[in-house]
Amino acid sequence: MPFDLKTRNNYREVDTEEIEEYSVKYEEEVFYDGAFYRWSAPEHEKYTVGKRFYTYSTIFLALLVAYALYSNSPIMAITFILVGIVGYLYLQKEPRIINFSITTEGIVAENEIYEFDNLKSFWIFYNPPQEKLLSLRSKNIFTPYIHIPIGNEDPVQIRQILVDFIPEIKQNHNIVDIAERFLHR
Repeated sequence: MPFDLKTRNNYREVDTEEIEEYSVKYEEEVFYDGAFYRWSAPEHEKYTVGKRFYTYSTIFLALLVAYALYSNSPIMAITFILVGIVGYLYLQKEPRIINFSITTEGIVAENEIYEFDNLKSFWIFYNPPQEKLLSLRSKNIFTPYIHIPIGNEDPVQIRQILVDFIPEIKQNHNIVDIAERFLHR
């Protein structure tokens, strides 16, 4: 069958319509991202540490540096000094604001996605103003818990969405969380 100009124009119109329709659909998917819920929160709480934290940290690091020098390991001593300096600078840094969303695939934190297939359960620690946190129990051995701040969002709405995708199982604070809260007083 010969390919005439009229037939070619009909194909072009159909193709153009389909492409435009697909583009609009694709833009909507990218924009809405299939998100059930979106929020923004600081990546971590602004640390306001007291004198006790600085005192214990300085004593601990000084003991480590002294041990390193005693064992004739200057590289270890320099490493611990640098750890102390980096830790201090990190405490002075303002936290970034991160965008979070809950989608059909998982929980998105900026450019990272925590897929529901890789999560065992979740729990929301909510004790304002100190604690507003979504805790995810991961199947990954190296990162068993993922903590996501929920900021000023409604924890009930977040829970209602998540319970459809992964089980809600009560979690207790681990030793690191307890030590962190103790030192931040």
